[in-house]
Amino acid sequence: MKLKKILCEIDDLIIIEPEVYSDERGYFMEAYNYADLKEIGINDVFVQDNQSKSKRDVLRGLHFQNEFPQSKLVRVISGEVFDVAVDLRNESKTFGKWFGILLSEKNKKQLYIPKGFAHGFLVLSEKAEFFYKVSDYYHPNDDFGIIWNDSDLSIEWPIKDSRKAIVNSKDNMNMTFKEFVKRFKDVSSK
Repeated sequence: MKLKKILCEIDDLIIIEPEVYSDERGYFMEAYNYADLKEIGINDVFVQDNQSKSKRDVLRGLHFQNEFPQSKLVRVISGEVFDVAVDLRNESKTFGKWFGILLSEKNKKQLYIPKGFAHGFLVLSEKAEFFYKVSDYYHPNDDFGIIWNDSDLSIEWPIKDSRKAIVNSKDNMNMTFKEFVKRFKDVSSK
């Protein structure tokens, strides 16, 4: 697999463009190859795959684990989402900054999110299937979140009316970024 590695303005976030072979039958691509990822600097061993299907305007996140932080390799199988990662590494020069990217079935881009980030996404298409690999197992007692519309983060979600965002009750009760700073020192040093 030949990968195109694109660095982001936030250190350690990596956009990956896989090589796609298309013809009249459709397409073929390697979605995951440990050796190729290692060659571009991604050394994580992923232990769990997760997949979700959501309808338009569903917003999930911003999630993170503290004691058992997870690196993630995310992509969209069908549809289109606006994917967001927020830097929670207090030693980072981009602490508290966010990065957003359009991931879709069409562009086949993947985003590598290392440990120390909160993650979320907004569905832009009628429906979307979101697939991601994680480097540690899900630990329900270590599941935390930052509110998606936090004024200090000022994430520019591409939704005209934020009241139309479909957010579950748990995510609507997530802490603010200021509360995160008071409660946690760092989620990347584990």
